[in-house]
Amino acid sequence: MTTDSSRTNTSAPGGISTFKGQERALRADRLGTGGLLLSVLAATAPLMVVAGVMPTTYAVMGIVGQPLLFVLLGVVLILFSVGYAEMSRHVHNAGAFYAYISRGLGGTAGAGAALVALVAYNALQVGIYGIFGFEVSGLLATYADLEVAWWIPALLAALAVGLLGWLKIDVNARVLGVLLVIEVLLVVIFDVAAIADPGKEGLSLHAFNPDTLTGAGVGTALCFCIAAFLGFEQAPVYAEETSRPHVLVPRVMFLAVGGVAVFFALSSWALTVATGPSAIVGTAQKQSAGLLFFLTESRLGGTFTDVLHILFVTGMFAALLSFHNVVARYAFAMGREGLLPAAFGRTSGSSGAPGTGSLLQTVVAVVVVIAFAVADDKPVGDPTAPVLHLFTWCGNIGALGVILLMAAASLSVVVFFVRRGAAGAQSWRLVTSAVAGIALLVIAGYTVKDFEVLVGAGPDSSLSWVLPGVIGLALAAGLVLGLVLRARAPEKHARIGLGNEAFQLDKAASS
Repeated sequence: MTTDSSRTNTSAPGGISTFKGQERALRADRLGTGGLLLSVLAATAPLMVVAGVMPTTYAVMGIVGQPLLFVLLGVVLILFSVGYAEMSRHVHNAGAFYAYISRGLGGTAGAGAALVALVAYNALQVGIYGIFGFEVSGLLATYADLEVAWWIPALLAALAVGLLGWLKIDVNARVLGVLLVIEVLLVVIFDVAAIADPGKEGLSLHAFNPDTLTGAGVGTALCFCIAAFLGFEQAPVYAEETSRPHVLVPRVMFLAVGGVAVFFALSSWALTVATGPSAIVGTAQKQSAGLLFFLTESRLGGTFTDVLHILFVTGMFAALLSFHNVVARYAFAMGREGLLPAAFGRTSGSSGAPGTGSLLQTVVAVVVVIAFAVADDKPVGDPTAPVLHLFTWCGNIGALGVILLMAAASLSVVVFFVRRGAAGAQSWRLVTSAVAGIALLVIAGYTVKDFEVLVGAGPDSSLSWVLPGVIGLALAAGLVLGLVLRARAPEKHARIGLGNEAFQLDKAASS
């Protein structure tokens, strides 16, 4: 009797046949707590935040209380995580945000969220290529006396990231883990050095004083600081690739958001200790992105500062790879459920990675980098060079998209459990989700209102509405797609957000 391999019912995790499972499901048991934690924390790029985001926030916003902002945002995001983590126990889907939103608010809303997520995470990832190329070009000029256009290392990094994206996720986790641990260690060394050798005001806790959070810049500072957290919310994206997603995903989310809040609050405080709270804004305005390196030079020496410069670059590479993996998995989930062509919903070869989604993200990155390279007619050091616009424009587009997704997910949590008749049992989680959702909407409002400040444009610049409009267009396109599917292909519309469960239902119906 001849056996048809496409019908062989050798079960894989989740009851999906081995043949079909290899194509339409991500490989389970690839990640444990450590691998998952490192994968999501790498996206936060701790050294990039300490060396880039924090000095910019001090310099542009003039807010001394940045450490307190990280604490407050940590509280908001922990409240968000309570409901988000509970949803992860009920929904295991690489489409995380849009899967949760579709379960609570319906397939059409889920389709809108899917397009927003795809655009937002692509923007976050691609934007980093700008600052990565800029920094590598500067390093080569400083240490090798070699002039290289920024787009050359950016394109080489895109190809390297694309290649790693085709490998097993546990291999990626090891790469990310090594880079992340080294980054964190160097920042901790600086923190200790700053505390051991404080500025003229000593170990002042003034930066945690609520009085420091006054003035017009607080709302915009919130936008800068919440972008530093982005990455922790990616844990559910890897749910299908863990052995116990209902345990590991919530655990990693709370570890990530709590750890990030404490780490960034202490590190931003260490910057104020090193300069003195009264001098931090002025020093940041003078040194700009060189603030951290200026402070380490006097306390830890030139060699440590040189190593820090190099690790600044490798940390950005880790963030590039982390966001790349997330985009690839969103594309995989969308392809599996009919929101993208079916080719995206299949894994590749022995690695079990979402290869087509990885290829899509690489192509997007390469095209955008080339477009900015063609438009770049200014020297690398020019602050108006398009390379720097690539980072600020794309980074803020992506941050706005993720903030809105988190707010929508918070609402979805409430609706999901109310519809299931579990409002009483989940009451405290629903309250935390509602509070977090309101806070996130307020931050999103500030982000849109102050977008010209975030991207360094003038108050009359069209960028203040064109760039956030990218997220609006993605949402509109997704909603239209959802409505079309509901009218013309209701069976596909019904699958949105179901992930593997849809194929389990197919199997049960055909048996």
